[in-house]
Amino acid sequence: MTDIVRYQGASGDMNPIHHDDEFARAAGFPAAISVGMLGAGWLAAYCTEHLGEETVRRFRTRFAAVVYRGDRLTASAEVVRRFDCDGETRVELAVQLRKDDGRVAISGLAEFAVSEDSSADRN
Repeated sequence: MTDIVRYQGASGDMNPIHHDDEFARAAGFPAAISVGMLGAGWLAAYCTEHLGEETVRRFRTRFAAVVYRGDRLTASAEVVRRFDCDGETRVELAVQLRKDDGRVAISGLAEFAVSEDSSADRN
């Protein structure tokens, strides 16, 4: 909950559906729901921990399932393409944030610059 509220403050989105269980139940949810962009941020952080913030060229996500407080999430990325663009070698990653029940909460594509001898496509 702390992460959700902190993200809400930083983003300016103080909709109570994200931190007030009673409000969320009145809207038809069993509990408060996470801010979608917070999950996208966690997924971006997962990628940049491996490839570096300075190498991000594109990051697109799609929200597929509601995340509730207490849900356990697992990030993954798979190289789907390695190519040259604007004088640099890049990798395109299929990225996902999955809930413990296997459902994809967030999916997307990310593009990063990598060095020629990078092991990015082998991790």
